[in-house]
Amino acid sequence: MTGRDQATTAPDGAARRAHHDLIGQPHTEDEGPIARAEATADGLSSREHPLGRLGPPLDRRSAFLRGAAAASGVVLILAASWLVYLARSELVLMGVALFLALGAEPVVSWLIRHGWPRWLGVTGVVLVGLAVAMGFVVLVGPVLAAQADQAPAYLQATQDQGTLIGRLNARLGLQEYLSSGQVYSVGRTVFGALGSAVVVIVLAVYLVADMPRIRRTAYRFVPAARRPRAVLLGDAIAERVGGYVLGNVLVSLVAGLSSLAVLLALGVPYPFLLATVVAVLDLIPVAGSVTAGIIASLVAFTVSPAVGWAVVGFFVLYRFLEDYLIFPAIVGRVVRVPALLTLVAVLLGGALYGIVGVLIAIPVAATVHLLIHEIVFPRLDTVSDPAR
Repeated sequence: MTGRDQATTAPDGAARRAHHDLIGQPHTEDEGPIARAEATADGLSSREHPLGRLGPPLDRRSAFLRGAAAASGVVLILAASWLVYLARSELVLMGVALFLALGAEPVVSWLIRHGWPRWLGVTGVVLVGLAVAMGFVVLVGPVLAAQADQAPAYLQATQDQGTLIGRLNARLGLQEYLSSGQVYSVGRTVFGALGSAVVVIVLAVYLVADMPRIRRTAYRFVPAARRPRAVLLGDAIAERVGGYVLGNVLVSLVAGLSSLAVLLALGVPYPFLLATVVAVLDLIPVAGSVTAGIIASLVAFTVSPAVGWAVVGFFVLYRFLEDYLIFPAIVGRVVRVPALLTLVAVLLGGALYGIVGVLIAIPVAATVHLLIHEIVFPRLDTVSDPAR
């Protein structure tokens, strides 16, 4: 009697061993062809490949297989597009979290190269980030509390036509706007943004903690023949994105510290709060530093016209230095994106996704720029001339 016959007639034979103990019990003789397949499966299983080796590929020349693949592809594309549309907000948060994780990865990798375990490097980066956030709260909290104590005086000033606030209220209808329920809507938006920020931060921590496995898994999706090239391109893209995030933070820190020094020297009110606003808004390319300069200059004009114009002059000078000296020295060597492409990317990013689009516009432009120069242009250059 052959092995197949024994597998069919003897439930305690090889097929019984191949049949999973927790699936489809009881195992009986009625399984017939399945019992023979289980007997063969028992021979395929090994310590290196407990679920068997990969089988032969399907015949791609089959007309049925081509038609089924084409129909399935259309269905999958439509389904994926619909899912992306439904989950667009969540996908944006995930993209921002990955953006931040790639920004933290150079620091974590640097710590690991200097002997730190990965878990300790990630923990150190997270603790530093939390310390900076707590410092911001401690810095801004007392100022906001002091302004809240002066709220009755501000409310009374809105009724006085002889004050600047009163004239603005009469012209813009500020009091009617505040009393029309818009404050509730703004507050709800702020709390929603805070909740999204918490989700992004938590997800970014998980991503940077598990970055080596995420990297390996991503490259496994690339065919083996193209995987070495994909590794080179993928790591170069990650380096540019991470370098941009880290460099942008350093540039914003320089902007905040230099603004603090000037505001303290000129005696502008709330210098620490204004310097913090400058540092945060400077993270936004092009428009951020301009907006921060306008805010700080308006506050400076409350001291005197001379102080106001001095602050305006400082921000004009700093904008020139940041664009042509600081930013190229810190970020430009890593990103390597032409200035015109940067401006176009920022405009398109802002039009598509608002502030989030502006923040990620330059890294995306750097990625597209790299892929075009490494893949598109070389392939176009190798196309034979039809005139020859």
